[in-house]
Amino acid sequence: MMQDAADYTRTSIYAPGFSHENPIPAASRIGPFVFSGVLTGRDPGSGEMGEDLAAQCRNAFRHVRNVMTAAGGGPEHIIKLNVSLVDYRDRAALNEQWLEMFPDPVSRPARQVMAAQLDRGSLIQVDLVAVLPE
Repeated sequence: MMQDAADYTRTSIYAPGFSHENPIPAASRIGPFVFSGVLTGRDPGSGEMGEDLAAQCRNAFRHVRNVMTAAGGGPEHIIKLNVSLVDYRDRAALNEQWLEMFPDPVSRPARQVMAAQLDRGSLIQVDLVAVLPE
């Protein structure tokens, strides 16, 4: 079935507790597809960077949930998560949040972890791709 062009209007997604310094939304949606920008480990209340990787992972995954809620979905609609870590072999804190968000091994999104040089005390950055039900 051919979709009407109006069904594919881009919509900016803004999530509570997260914003960029630059004039960009946390994510963008066209039709059922959601792509986020970089989500960091900043505390959603204070805006301060978490003190260690565990705190930053908790904050980043909280932002993931908030973005998905603002987009009209939930973690179950995420198809891929890209993760950048300063120490990409240090995945214990990441895996803890991962297993909490995606406990079912037969229904987890794909994930890619990359080493990155991050600034301003950031130890983790996450971006996601999701497909929402129509």
